[in-house]
Amino acid sequence: MTVSPEGLIQILLLLGVSVAVVVGFQRLRMPSSLGYLLVGVLLGPYTWGPVIDAGQIWSLAEFGIVFLLFTVGLNFSLPQLHALRRQVLGLGTGQVAFTTLLVGLLAWWWGLGPAAAFVVGAVFAQSSTTIITRQLMEQGEENSRHGRLGTAMSVFQDVTAVPFLVVIPVLGVAASTTEIGSTLAWALGKAVLAFVLVFGPGRWLLRPFFHAVAERRSAELFTLTVLFVSLLAAWGSSHLGLSMAFGAFLAGMVLGETEFRHQVESTIRPFRDVLLGLFFVGIGMLFNPASLAAVWLPALAGAAVLMLVKTVLVFRLVRWSGIDALTAWRCGLLLAVGGEFGFALLAIALQAHVVEEALGQVALTAVLFSMVMAPFLIRHNRSIAAWLTARMRQPVAPDLAAADPRATGDWQDHVVLCGYGRIGQSVARLLEEEKLRYVALDLDPTKVRQAHAASEPVFYGDSADPGVLAAVGLEQARLLVVSFDDQAAALRVLAHVRRVRPDLPVMARCRDEGHVKALQEAGATEVIPESLEAGLVIASQALLMLDVSLQRVMRRIQSQRMHRYRLLGELYRGDALSGDGQAQGADRLLPVTVPQDGHTAGQAIGALALQRVAVAALVRQGERRLNPPLDTVLEPDDVLVLFGAPDDLQRAQDQVLG
Repeated sequence: MTVSPEGLIQILLLLGVSVAVVVGFQRLRMPSSLGYLLVGVLLGPYTWGPVIDAGQIWSLAEFGIVFLLFTVGLNFSLPQLHALRRQVLGLGTGQVAFTTLLVGLLAWWWGLGPAAAFVVGAVFAQSSTTIITRQLMEQGEENSRHGRLGTAMSVFQDVTAVPFLVVIPVLGVAASTTEIGSTLAWALGKAVLAFVLVFGPGRWLLRPFFHAVAERRSAELFTLTVLFVSLLAAWGSSHLGLSMAFGAFLAGMVLGETEFRHQVESTIRPFRDVLLGLFFVGIGMLFNPASLAAVWLPALAGAAVLMLVKTVLVFRLVRWSGIDALTAWRCGLLLAVGGEFGFALLAIALQAHVVEEALGQVALTAVLFSMVMAPFLIRHNRSIAAWLTARMRQPVAPDLAAADPRATGDWQDHVVLCGYGRIGQSVARLLEEEKLRYVALDLDPTKVRQAHAASEPVFYGDSADPGVLAAVGLEQARLLVVSFDDQAAALRVLAHVRRVRPDLPVMARCRDEGHVKALQEAGATEVIPESLEAGLVIASQALLMLDVSLQRVMRRIQSQRMHRYRLLGELYRGDALSGDGQAQGADRLLPVTVPQDGHTAGQAIGALALQRVAVAALVRQGERRLNPPLDTVLEPDDVLVLFGAPDDLQRAQDQVLG
């Protein structure tokens, strides 16, 4: 297929204007989303100058929403939503229902018909997940308490838009109440079916599928797989008559429970950002500046009603759920913005002749006004919320983050381990002994799977990828350790770290002394050559940098030498351990899950009489217990982390599994 000269000119024009406008907005420290809106206005059919084909823009821009919801799903796994079920489902449903009702009543009182008033209320009830998540990410608040709650509620709003997409066309043909109810029930039934189809086979198939892909060690294949899975889920939900974004969100939730979520997020980010820019360009092309003189006053009033009603309503709902006033106001300010799904509802209402063209332009302009104001409200949400809280004479609560750092990725004052081979695991063992937080990255899927099964914070990801390092909290880290011996990759890691965190202490490993100088010049604080003793030195230096007393560190070193480096020898084999400096027959770790229907459950660890195998840890409901007592009674689904020689481990595994 060849591109016509006219088509190429339109592409170049779109890219050129976008680059110029976005650069200008970034220099002015204004959100780039507003810049894309301006590009759409400049290149739209309602302004003087060149015009680009809006149809081609929208055909691509829709995938920006798909990839955005896929990324959001990565950060909202099913266990997290289950933990937030009372807040998200109750608050999300209440916000959509009450906003639709209140705004609809105001519009009906203003003189609109019942159907048109309902449409206006439904349009105003939606909030822009795109703007909210993008602005929160830019501010680093995506994992804060108000950020996660507000994002979860906005995502739930996107789900509630599905029944609206079905009900509004029915209003256009004046269907009966019974028909509306049955149509709505059918739409919700299809949403439940999509949920079951994605979470049923998906939870069983996606993890091994991504392991098989990761074992090929091909970034190209991994990228193709991520695109295939996200678009397949989008096609599945679309085939059921639902939005493509809903299916992508479900697929992201499934992958969010795996050890691949950081690498997946980093892979999809470039596609998401570019296509989201096109989406905002398409939104800007809908705006007619010539009609602004006639509609600006009612549109401005509509935007004020939209933001005021939603802010106060969300505040009241969140406060009734028992959350402090500051967080409640911040959630209200996040959700005050109008949403892109509101444009979809408005377009359907116009096609079904539920609302008139003049009313549609007023509603469109009101939502656009709110979207223009939204980045500023979100950027200053804390100061505005603190002022509102003080006016109510309520105490200002601290900005709380999510409670489970491993589940949410809310890393603070932790150690980033680049590589989880012999050296990386040696450092991790001593960090865990000292109860110091860490997160590790590795490209060996077998090793990652084994460590993840033992409930260790180890994720599949390329340490040289800036997006992956950002996902594991590079900006909040206390120390970074480069434990692999790939000098080229280590230099790329150091170059990025020194750009982002020039103050961060970095320790690096190398094979021999010939690479020490190059790594030091690249910014490494400490460079240690490879050997078992080097692993001990790196671990001891890491503890000292984390303010552990010198006397305690020396006791640790002496203890490890007296016990023949056993703690540092407890490694997962992976599929490339022989290349990591360990003999094939050396002792290693192996996680084994206690079966639900076996004889092992109900027995004490000592009763198993494991020969020449030690139990290094016991994982129960996600909690790791090092060196558990022999009288500990095993329960179904407990994970025993065994340590010993390969043949002994095989016999012990058979004994545990029965």
